Amino acid sequence: MFGFCSLNHTEIFEKSVEQNITRSDIKHLLVEHEISLPKLMETASAVRDYGKGNVITYSPKVFIPLTKLCKDICGYCTFRKDPNYESPYMSPEEVLNLAITGEQMGCTEALFTLGERPEQKYDVAKQWLSKYGYRSTIEYLVEMNRLVFEKSNLFPHSNPGTLSRRELKSLKPYNASMGLMLESISQKLYGKNGPHENAPSKRPAVRLKTISLAGEEQIAFTTGLLIGIGDSFKEQIDGIHKIKEINDEYGHIQEVIIQNFRPKLNTPLNSLTSPKEEYMLRLVSIARIILGPNMNLQVPPNITVGDFGEYINAGINDWGGVSPVTIDHVNPEAPWPQLKKLKSVTEKYGYELMPRLPIYGEYLNRMETFVSQAMDDKIRNRSINGVKNK
Repeated sequence: MFGFCSLNHTEIFEKSVEQNITRSDIKHLLVEHEISLPKLMETASAVRDYGKGNVITYSPKVFIPLTKLCKDICGYCTFRKDPNYESPYMSPEEVLNLAITGEQMGCTEALFTLGERPEQKYDVAKQWLSKYGYRSTIEYLVEMNRLVFEKSNLFPHSNPGTLSRRELKSLKPYNASMGLMLESISQKLYGKNGPHENAPSKRPAVRLKTISLAGEEQIAFTTGLLIGIGDSFKEQIDGIHKIKEINDEYGHIQEVIIQNFRPKLNTPLNSLTSPKEEYMLRLVSIARIILGPNMNLQVPPNITVGDFGEYINAGINDWGGVSPVTIDHVNPEAPWPQLKKLKSVTEKYGYELMPRLPIYGEYLNRMETFVSQAMDDKIRNRSINGVKNK
C-alpha cells in the first residue's frame, strides 16, 4: 500500500492498463500525496511491460533541415536562423543526396524538420519559392517528401509546424507519419517576456487544432511536451491529459515525447536550468500511468537529464530517432549516443533494443486508413524484407 491514499499499487496499475485513471486519481495519488519516486517508477514500468513487453525501440533516421528560416522567435531555439546565408532552402539535390547517404548507412526514416512559414516573414524565402514554382514552404515540402519517397527506400516523417486540413491532406500521401510538439498548454508562456511571446504558432489552441485535424484525417502522429520553459507541474500534467483525450477521440497519436529543456547560449532562456533528473523521472512515470500501456512513450537519449537508461525504469519504450549520419540540428550541442552504447545501456536494464519504422507496428493492420496505398505497399515490403516494426 502507498499508505496515505486509498488506492494501492495493484489498483493503480489496473486502472492504468484499463485506461480508467482519472484526473482526480492523478491529483490525489500522484501530486498531492507525493508518492515516493521508486514506487511511482515501479508502477509505470509495470504498466509499460504489460503493453510493450521487454522491447525498447528506436528509429534509424537522417535529419533533413529543409529550411532554418522561421516566422516565429522562440526564447530557447537555436535551430532558427536569420536569412544571411547562401540559400534559404535545401535544394532537391541536397535533400536527395542526404537521403541516399542515410539509406546507405542503414536509416529508414527521413526526418524533415523546418521553420514555420518563413515566406510570411522573409522576402528572400518568398522569392526563392516563387523562382522555383512554389507558392509556399509546405508546397515545397510536399515535393521533397515525394522525391525522397520515390527515389529512396526511406520513409518521410515531417514536422513542419501548424497546418491546415488542406495542408495535412497534401502531406499525407508521402509521409509514413507526422508530428507536432504540443510543448505546453500554458497560456502564460506567450505573455510579455514569455518564451513564446513572439511565436504565434506556439499558442496552445493553434497547436491543439493541428493535432486534432491530424486525427480527423487519420494521420499517425507524434506529439509531446517540452519541460522546463516556465509552465507549472500542474500544467504539464494537464497537457498529458489533453493529449490522451485527443487520442481517445481519434486514435492517431502513435507516440508521446516527454522532452526536457536545455539552456542554449545566446538565447533569452539561457539563464534557466534544465529540470532535475528526479523531476523528469517523476513526470515520465506519471505520463506512462496516464497514457496507459499501449502508448509509445519516448525520451530523447541525447538530451535527457542524468542517466538516460533510468528512463526505462520510468516506463518509456522508445528512444526516438537516432542518426548515424546527421547531427541533431535542434540540439546540436548534444550528440546522439552511438548505437553500440544505446544497445548496451538498454540491455543493462534488461530490455532488448530493436529498430522500427517511423510508423509504429500497431498501425500495420490499420494502414489502409492511416497511409496512402503507395505508402502501404512500401511499408509492407520493407517490413517483410528489412526492419520489422514493433
